[in-house]
Amino acid sequence: MNVKEKIVELLSTLLEDDKFFIVEVQVSASKVRQKVTVLIDSDAGISIDECAEISWKLGEMLETQEVLPDAYTLEVSSPGVDYPLAMPRQFRKNIGRTLRVIAKDGVEKKGKLISADEEGFVILEELKKKKKDQVPAELPFAYTDIAKAQVQITF
Repeated sequence: MNVKEKIVELLSTLLEDDKFFIVEVQVSASKVRQKVTVLIDSDAGISIDECAEISWKLGEMLETQEVLPDAYTLEVSSPGVDYPLAMPRQFRKNIGRTLRVIAKDGVEKKGKLISADEEGFVILEELKKKKKDQVPAELPFAYTDIAKAQVQITF
């Protein structure tokens, strides 16, 4: 088992109640100090205090089990709005928000996320120029067909 898999395994024991879920774990190699980045989220969002508590517990487990023999930096946070959506649970959490979707074939669409399940999601396409008789289309996407989907901040 590699270091990343071991960290995911340890995290899974900390997140047993299904309130939080792992979005990504990155372990970057460095000659001076490895960096472990853990992105965690929940359906209701995650606070700084919750990230700190998980970080403290995970750090203790990493030390006790000597997962990383050399010096390392541990960073536990939530994926920011600039981080692409990566899993169905994140899509469901963001229903009602505007997404920018880039398909694997390069086609880019923007629209309001109206539904999401385990296979894919549907957006209500944002029209570039509003014309009288133009109706926004519902565009379905399979997760396997998209290169990137990102929440768009609107002011």
